[in-house]
Amino acid sequence: QVQLVESGGGSVQVGGSLRLSCVVSGRTYRNYCIAWFRQGPGKEREGFAAIHTNGSTTYADAVKGRFTISLDNTETTLYLQMDSLKPEDSAMYYCAADPGIIQQYCSIGALKSRWFTFWGQGTQVTVSS
Repeated sequence: QVQLVESGGGSVQVGGSLRLSCVVSGRTYRNYCIAWFRQGPGKEREGFAAIHTNGSTTYADAVKGRFTISLDNTETTLYLQMDSLKPEDSAMYYCAADPGIIQQYCSIGALKSRWFTFWGQGTQVTVSS
């Protein structure tokens, strides 16, 4: 059973940075699509950064150029470096993984949250002005 545990959330001022981590354990397949989602108060959960273990990454326009998704060399820890944070980035952040999403569909423009089988518990990010 795949388990994901996020950490690194917190409170930061506008323009600040945070680095989120997501430890992935219990993998039984070689390739996965792994993504970061977020859900703000009264909003739907949205995916904004995705990476396939084959190496491809995609971002939503709202975070492109400010956020960076990456995997460590052992592919057991997913990172999200968040820079130039804005108040609208405040949300609960989740990592999610699924071995059934092939690289072609592991793209922010294509993937759906319902495709992901494994989810972390979330970590809160609050950006204040």
